[in-house]
Amino acid sequence: MMKTKAGKFVTYLLVAIALLALPLILQSTGSNSWVRIVDMALLYVLLALGLNIVVGYAGLLDLGYVAFFAIGAYMYALMASPHLTETFPAFAAMFPNGLHSPIWLIIPAAAGLAGLFGVLLGAPTLRLRGDYLAIVTLGFGEIIRVFMNNLDHPVNITNGPKGMGEIDSLSFFGMSFGKKIEVGGFEVASVTLYYYLFLVLVVMSVIISHRLQLSRVGRAWMAIREDEIAAKAMGINTRNLKLLAFGMGATFGGVSGAMFASFQGFISPESF
Repeated sequence: MMKTKAGKFVTYLLVAIALLALPLILQSTGSNSWVRIVDMALLYVLLALGLNIVVGYAGLLDLGYVAFFAIGAYMYALMASPHLTETFPAFAAMFPNGLHSPIWLIIPAAAGLAGLFGVLLGAPTLRLRGDYLAIVTLGFGEIIRVFMNNLDHPVNITNGPKGMGEIDSLSFFGMSFGKKIEVGGFEVASVTLYYYLFLVLVVMSVIISHRLQLSRVGRAWMAIREDEIAAKAMGINTRNLKLLAFGMGATFGGVSGAMFASFQGFISPESF
């Protein structure tokens, strides 16, 4: 038993060391393109963890999940760029240098708005299952993309197909993730800083997802997934729990989208 625990600890330790060293090794090749690819992979892992709550735990086939990714990204872009001040003179008077909200405000806003849309999507689809639910959610994903593509008139909110640029990089305690830093004489690129941030978010999301799976709510989701009628007969409030799955899964998508907008510095409807 002790050997098994020791073996697991050594395995986890080696994996952690490899993950921490990976971007530095890739960066030493002289190109940051591989680090950027790994960054995007971590972002999609974060996105997939949210989708797993809806599809994997609750068994709700959501094919329009990318819509929440887009909502989070556009929320970040609107709150961390000069776009709104260029569109609305009232904002320009209050924020002459552009609207550059702190990350502590943007991330909860992006997660909350995406979660709200998740509940709004889930409410009218509670009675749908299987292919019917998949078709409706797929339509929702397409509606959001078209909506973002056309919301440049009569009031320019999303800048339509031109996309939104000049989006701020993440900044923690005055340290911008958009600029390289030096640590002990070693240069750490911006994409490497984002790598460590995304890695922390993925690890946190894995822990949260695992705790959810083992919780009473997680077991109820799995009961609904296996047999909704039987779950309802056992006294499980399937309606509220399905809405919770939609909302909670969507919040993961919103956070992922916000990180994507910060990382890219530019978003457009074609990104989603």
